[in-house]
Amino acid sequence: MSSDSMDAAAGISGRRITEATGISGLDDILGGGLTPHRLYLVEGTPGTGKTTLGLGFLLTGAAAGQSCLYVTLAESDMELRAVAETHGWTLEGITIFEMVPFDGLGYDQEQTLLHPSEVELGETVRAIMSKVEELQPARVVIDSLSELRLLAQNPIRYRRQILALKHFFATRQCTVLMLDDKTGAGGDLQLHSIAHGVISLDQALSGFGAQRRRLHVVKMRGVRFRGGYHDFEIESGGIKLFPRLVAAEHATRRVDTIISTGSVEFDALLGGGLFHGTANLFTGPAGVGKTTAAVQCMVAALQRGEKAAFFLFDERLPTLLQRCAALDMDLQPFIASGQLNLRAIDPAELSPGEFAAAIRQAVEADGAGTVVIDSLNAYLQSMPSEQFLVLQMHEMLSYLGQHGVVTLLILGMHGIMGDIRTDVDLSYLADTAVQLRYFEALGEVRQAISVIKTRTAWHERTIREFQIGKDGLSFGKPLTDFQGVLTGIPTFLGEGNNLLPRESIPAEGNPEPGGSLK
Repeated sequence: MSSDSMDAAAGISGRRITEATGISGLDDILGGGLTPHRLYLVEGTPGTGKTTLGLGFLLTGAAAGQSCLYVTLAESDMELRAVAETHGWTLEGITIFEMVPFDGLGYDQEQTLLHPSEVELGETVRAIMSKVEELQPARVVIDSLSELRLLAQNPIRYRRQILALKHFFATRQCTVLMLDDKTGAGGDLQLHSIAHGVISLDQALSGFGAQRRRLHVVKMRGVRFRGGYHDFEIESGGIKLFPRLVAAEHATRRVDTIISTGSVEFDALLGGGLFHGTANLFTGPAGVGKTTAAVQCMVAALQRGEKAAFFLFDERLPTLLQRCAALDMDLQPFIASGQLNLRAIDPAELSPGEFAAAIRQAVEADGAGTVVIDSLNAYLQSMPSEQFLVLQMHEMLSYLGQHGVVTLLILGMHGIMGDIRTDVDLSYLADTAVQLRYFEALGEVRQAISVIKTRTAWHERTIREFQIGKDGLSFGKPLTDFQGVLTGIPTFLGEGNNLLPRESIPAEGNPEPGGSLK
């Protein structure tokens, strides 16, 4: 049942009794957890985390005082305990029932009058039932169904045996997870129609970096679940799931207040400053000052006592801190006080879901009112095999807007002057777009800034020169003596009296006099 066709079931899921799966993100997706006393299928190719999920499910039950049984048809008790040790688990309170004993290969175990599979399948199913009758467990994991499928040898016998198990468990008040490694030919869907719910795990290699693991709920009867793919990682301690961000699920907190950027001239250019709940995009070529402008806006918020989060994709963290300190925008005191969460991210190791989870952590748990993403280029280019990243970014910005967060986005452009372009056009997602460009005048390369659009207020339409000095950004008068500044090679129409005098940055801040902070 998809999330689009479950309005009728919403009331049911709101009142239903649930059992925790042991994975907080999965419980959130399922609206609280699994409906108890049902049979569920967890499918995925080898290495996707089925065993880890099953063990975590049983450990959660054992911690609640429930009797738990793990039936293994492939792995040994020793192998399962080795898996548990990697997560710091002891499996105390869980009974492990091995269906392949060490003497299973002896001559007395071989069948001679009948085909071995015909006897072994029935014996296996009866052994499982007998163990359940003995222990009366509340939670059962059967790992894996590929062994039963091989013993059955044809779909009809396989389906009948699974149905027999389902009806047996239905009368024993058991919540059952059946693990399947999807080795059935032709995409076997036998269990999909039998199971009360189906959870699918998969993994794929990206062009570079770690593999991406994803989970999606194929069906869950009577439950209003969150559909689609959800990224997850297998870490020490179990599975860490990152539910897909859905902005509509979060209540809107409308904030109409305007805040200063820390510069009177910049505020005037923006029509008063930055509004809470807006996404503000800074675009321009490399080295023009995008990060400097964003950091200045963030520092102004920090000096007002607000909290902020800075996600750094491009630059090395020590380099950023050194440059900001040279511009009289030292970030270390704010980091030490806990006001600023500055996180350097390796994009090759990050999934979109994990990044969205980090954003939510910064906003909901840490109380960040300003979020800086530097830059969108690294985030988008690091995951070329991922589809719909722009849609995910739209969902993220909607979420941040609903929480009243001031979002500062940095997007680099290719080229220095003339025709410069971006990897992807995200200007339509932003409430405010600020463009920074180089231009040539009087034998020097200078920098110009202009506000292309803002949805929240009237803004100045002029193009101004700006410089980056030891006090941050300084702005000049509108460049009325020039035409074609945005092309990079303007036409001089006046005397150039409105240009700023050149200011050199100290050598320890930037090795190039007159250089910029990115």
